[in-house]
Amino acid sequence: MKAEQQLDLIKRLKAIAETGIVYSKKGSYDIERYTELKEISLQLMAHVGNQPLETILKFFMPQEDYPTPKVDVRGFVLNDENEILLAKESVDGKWSIPGGWADIGCTPSEVVIKEIEEETGLKVEVDRLLAVYDKQRHPHPPEPFYVYKMMFYCKVKGGSLKAGFDMLETGYFPLNNLPELSENRILESQLKQLYKMVQTEEQKVYID
Repeated sequence: MKAEQQLDLIKRLKAIAETGIVYSKKGSYDIERYTELKEISLQLMAHVGNQPLETILKFFMPQEDYPTPKVDVRGFVLNDENEILLAKESVDGKWSIPGGWADIGCTPSEVVIKEIEEETGLKVEVDRLLAVYDKQRHPHPPEPFYVYKMMFYCKVKGGSLKAGFDMLETGYFPLNNLPELSENRILESQLKQLYKMVQTEEQKVYID
């Protein structure tokens, strides 16, 4: 395995460890395990990159890390009746198009395919990118992160509709009869725009 491939795997390992630290309950042993896993990933990164561990640690210090936006990747899917695929979030009991944070080591299209299958049970293929939203330019509820949202138009190729990972329900809804939306994730105005872009076969990607 080439060094570049090894580094990619180590970066994914580090990302998994950091995600575990974020979502583990305070005071649990899981935090210790994920912290140790992160430290191991940094040691491996130093070894494969032929750099002193101190250099790697300094590079990843939060106060020296250049802040960049987080990336939210979501899929817009329609059925034969032109109804929109939505999933009900367990976090707030409201509905959104399927998707989530981008994963290190996966392309955006790989992320959205994985998220849709995990959340709704459907296998899809990505048709095209519809929009890249700067979340702060839209009336979402305020949050501490600066977020870009990538919206992909996807077509169903298989699977069966069922609520998946961390979802309460899933189903198709007409644009004029939407359930209560999880506005931290998607807005009705955005759904209307995405719907119009698909129906008119608009090829230009909306930006911002």
